[in-house]
Amino acid sequence: MPKLSSNAQCQKQRLLEYLREHGRITTLQARSELDILMPATRIFELKATGNNIITYRRHAETGLGLHRKIAEYVLLPS
Repeated sequence: MPKLSSNAQCQKQRLLEYLREHGRITTLQARSELDILMPATRIFELKATGNNIITYRRHAETGLGLHRKIAEYVLLPS
């Protein structure tokens, strides 16, 4: 797997491309699949530039069987 940039602009681009392709992403997915440590910050920045993204809070089970409250971000049509 190629090394992904930790540059904020590159992270926002990866996140927006993922949302455009899949429509939604969770905090855990953004961290594990896109290597974005703080997805909430990137979502905030994407919203500030006019992207219509809503946030849902939901419970998810981690790999250790623990239940965590996580965010799920959904890109709505502009």
